[in-house]
Amino acid sequence: MHYLIGFIIAVFIALTGVGAGTITTPLLILFLGIPTGIAVTTGLIFAAVVKAFLVPTQILRKQVNWRVLGLMLLGGLPGVVLGSFFLARLVSKGSQHLMNGILGVVLILTAIYQIFYSFRPIKNPREITRDWPWGMPLLMFPVGTEVGFSSAGAGALGTAALLSLTTLEPAQVVGTDILFGFALAVVGSGVHMFSGPHDATLLKELVIGGIVGVIVGTYSAKFIPKRPLRFALWVWLLIIGAQFLYTNVLAAH
Repeated sequence: MHYLIGFIIAVFIALTGVGAGTITTPLLILFLGIPTGIAVTTGLIFAAVVKAFLVPTQILRKQVNWRVLGLMLLGGLPGVVLGSFFLARLVSKGSQHLMNGILGVVLILTAIYQIFYSFRPIKNPREITRDWPWGMPLLMFPVGTEVGFSSAGAGALGTAALLSLTTLEPAQVVGTDILFGFALAVVGSGVHMFSGPHDATLLKELVIGGIVGVIVGTYSAKFIPKRPLRFALWVWLLIIGAQFLYTNVLAAH
């Protein structure tokens, strides 16, 4: 089962550029019963490993804007450290229901924003007359915080910011955002591993399935449209977030 989950998630990442933390953490918590702290740590490490296979391709194809990436990391890296320590603090207090409740809210808000964003017309970068890259550090700080706490959001929210605030071509948006998500996953997983436990066996099985999924997804990407898959992912995320909140309400009573 763990191999299959890793495979499916990696295929989604390769096809759409998003989904590492967004899919992994909710699946581990709701369907496998993994504690939230371990699930987030596992999701971040898994995201780092899978995206490590995508990073060299983006760099070799010159699809990374290093200046914009640096501005994103200027806000995102402090944010992911803060979010990771906040989650570790809740784990140490045993606040499982509070963690799941916050995670549910984060997933719902992310899904609503992305569903709304999906109905907007696709912008031609040439229609944006001016870059606003210096807004990136401020915008990426809360994104990084969210990633550190829930492992979700780097791919989805990073892409939306790049499309809205820069004149980057679509290929550079994807490449820059993949490296952004990779850097956040590496730093966030490092903080989590330092401050709390992780499941090495689970992670190994997810990664083995994920490596196969990246290969299959990368080969299939040219034949499968990304937009419908992303929309289906956001609808699924909305349902999962609602499930988190519903489960917490029942537990509270």
